[in-house]
Amino acid sequence: MTLKIISAEDVLFSGEVSSVTLPGAKGSFTVLRNHASLISTLTAGNIAYVSDGAEVQLPVSGGLVNVDNNVVSVCIY
Repeated sequence: MTLKIISAEDVLFSGEVSSVTLPGAKGSFTVLRNHASLISTLTAGNIAYVSDGAEVQLPVSGGLVNVDNNVVSVCIY
């Protein structure tokens, strides 16, 4: 699936991942391929994603996520 992480200043990541874990407002959740569509707010925490077998962690203070058709779009602030 494709993950796009953007901020007001820059595109922080855009590429293929096997999973992404996000700090949702109601708790952390993981998105895998063919996940149901959803929109959620994010709280302070880490976005963790697996790309090419390596896990990457990105600290965020909050944001929004949209999951649709194997595309995970994250806007952080």
